Amino acid sequence: MDNNKTYYGEFGGRFVSESLMNTLKEIDEAFEKAIKDESFLKEYHYYLKDYVGRETPLYFAKRLSEKYNTKIYLKREDLNHTGAHKINNVLGQILLAKKMGKKRVIAETGAGQHGVATATAAALFNMECKVFMGKEDIIRQAPNVMRMEMLGAEVVSVESGSNTLKDATNEAIRYWSKTAEDTFYIIGSAVGPYPYPKMVKEFQSCISREAKAQHLKAEGRNPDVVMACVGGGSNSIGMFAEFIDEKDVELIGVEAAGKGIDTDEHACVLSIDTSKLGTLHGMKSYLLQDENGNIKLAHSISAGLDYPGVGPEHSFLRDSKRATYVGITDKEAMEALKELTRLEGIIPAIESAHAIAYGIKKAKEMNKNQSMIICLSGRGDKDLNTITDYFAGKGYLN
Repeated sequence: MDNNKTYYGEFGGRFVSESLMNTLKEIDEAFEKAIKDESFLKEYHYYLKDYVGRETPLYFAKRLSEKYNTKIYLKREDLNHTGAHKINNVLGQILLAKKMGKKRVIAETGAGQHGVATATAAALFNMECKVFMGKEDIIRQAPNVMRMEMLGAEVVSVESGSNTLKDATNEAIRYWSKTAEDTFYIIGSAVGPYPYPKMVKEFQSCISREAKAQHLKAEGRNPDVVMACVGGGSNSIGMFAEFIDEKDVELIGVEAAGKGIDTDEHACVLSIDTSKLGTLHGMKSYLLQDENGNIKLAHSISAGLDYPGVGPEHSFLRDSKRATYVGITDKEAMEALKELTRLEGIIPAIESAHAIAYGIKKAKEMNKNQSMIICLSGRGDKDLNTITDYFAGKGYLN
């Protein structure tokens, strides 16, 4: 990060209305104080352990490893309470909101996992909760909508643009700008104005901190490859965090190539050459834009990866060549989902299946003595309708 702490190289910053600048400064000050406060950290780690169920296992996928002739480990974030990595970050942010005296929390959500995690924590701490979700995602993630409402959250349907994550985020920011005095916005991905990318990384770094120690215990060394799916980039920045300074570890982020990067229906930002630098949702980063600088619609079969931008630190990691970013199509992801389900008895979230798909490709370049860690960021319960629709008539569900 350069001398201006709000940036990662040329990426990041605070591009928000003047009305939110003081709010962001207050959050930054409270966050920096909290992560040095032993009582705050003790409470946070208590909830991670006794409420979320951490630490999560680093599972050696024996049958997958035997088939592809290398050691494949899965960091089992799908086993967290609420079913994904999102709860790690939500608990940190809601404890911060509580410390700041906020009465209400809001969130945006695509796949619904961040919304469920926020609604869960709001119920736990007796806080009012409003979740903004695109109309399209409400349809394809109906089980998560039901869970949020059961937990007492108000789910606001956003009907603009593509009716997905980008538009939900737009509406959440608009609402926050009017209510910031008593409302804390819990951003779910490693995006947004500073300090949100730093906060999300801090609260998700438990993933790689545990995985590094677990792999060292299992193999006596660092893994050769660490991999995770990337939409905005929360599970991936958490998976990368403890390995960024380990230059012998290859970091790979897997984006959603949708129907193909040669079409207009994909969500690849860093794995293609045509993304441009721009500002979106309070940050400066690489974005999907047309020739006039308008944000293009992103597409993925997974509701959590169809975002037309990426967190600023990921843009920095790509340009500094510390991490590599690749694309996986809908078809490749769904085939990998089927493979993991049948070989290991684990139904992954469709988002996570993108990372599994590239892990299988990467394994073919590796040998039996090498190893990789793939972040299994969530479980597939939320995607059963999409999975059923996709494989209908293809024999997989027979």
